[in-house]
Amino acid sequence: MTTPRPQTELSADDARRIALRAQGFLGSPDRKAGVRGVLRHLGAVQLDTISVLARSHELIPYARLGAVGRTTVEQAYWTDTHAFEYWSHAACILPIEEWPHFAFRRRAYRHRPHWHHTLPDGVYDQVIKQLRTEGPLTATELGGAKRTSEWWDWSGTKVAVERALMYGEVVCVERRGWKRVYDLAERAVPAHLLHDDLDDAECLRRLVRLAGQSLGVGTRADLADYHRLKTEQVDAVIADSGLVPVTVHGWGKPAWADPAALAAPPRGRHRTTLLSPFDSLIWERARTERIFGFTHRLEAYVPKPKRIHGYFAMPVLAGGRLVGRVDPAREGRTLVARQVTLDHRKAVPAVAQALVEAAGWVDCTDVRVERVDAPDLREPLTTELARLLA
Repeated sequence: MTTPRPQTELSADDARRIALRAQGFLGSPDRKAGVRGVLRHLGAVQLDTISVLARSHELIPYARLGAVGRTTVEQAYWTDTHAFEYWSHAACILPIEEWPHFAFRRRAYRHRPHWHHTLPDGVYDQVIKQLRTEGPLTATELGGAKRTSEWWDWSGTKVAVERALMYGEVVCVERRGWKRVYDLAERAVPAHLLHDDLDDAECLRRLVRLAGQSLGVGTRADLADYHRLKTEQVDAVIADSGLVPVTVHGWGKPAWADPAALAAPPRGRHRTTLLSPFDSLIWERARTERIFGFTHRLEAYVPKPKRIHGYFAMPVLAGGRLVGRVDPAREGRTLVARQVTLDHRKAVPAVAQALVEAAGWVDCTDVRVERVDAPDLREPLTTELARLLA
């Protein structure tokens, strides 16, 4: 692929501020648009089973809007057919208007030659029939999700309904006790969106453009990672995506930017908050290191003796920088900071503020610090916490 000569040069700080604004962390939040506005702005909100302070899809709008009610979050996603769940960066909540643009992925699943789970004869048609007459239903209500207690040992019913989800014949219309609730796409998706009419190139152009808007500025790898496209898919459509080539000082790789992000200098108030490890600001490790000089790794699946920062270490964003990490837990109405990592003493007030605000959001009245990696910063942190909680 031949990349056009960039007409715009950005400093590393320019790129960082553009990325922060694109992700909703710089400038006044759009409270009127609320959670739905956050979803449309980001284009995808990742789901995950881990719940410490809250589940990740709740932490995403909280990080941008502040203490939005958790029931409000769920209702915003799942009422009025506003969103659907599908495979994007991972399992994600997506704006319903993007349904047509995932036709390329639905087609790929329908033509996939090999699957991990075997689909028993007749079960797929039976699941569709049952949903048509009784839905919406969970996998348990359809007949059971597993054959044994092993997490990978799905029942034939679960295999069938998940396959139907991938094909686009079935939609997850909400999460109930973290279980997917399935219904037929013909009932759940608005009629004007329920089609696979767009060819692969048109789908990919849209998703690359959306990734550029959501990132503000990014390399080819950044753009591909956002909706988990292949780099060759990005290469095939980048010239027609509406994004413009730019040079970012220190990046050492070609980059593209949203022209609207370049037209208006990013200004405004920076958000101070704890970030979910699954926040789209820090999805891609190489990008996070390039933009923030910060190495981010989820350690929940790392053996405990090998963890460095903790089970669910949440990066702390303040002043447009990542200034530390907190590994949180809850004990009754106390938010427990099992482990706090601070990059420097100046980060103490921001980390304390982020902890107190998060505690209030999850209805905790106290914050307790168990360990601070830099022992000399423990007393300043606990003193600042006591001041904010007084």
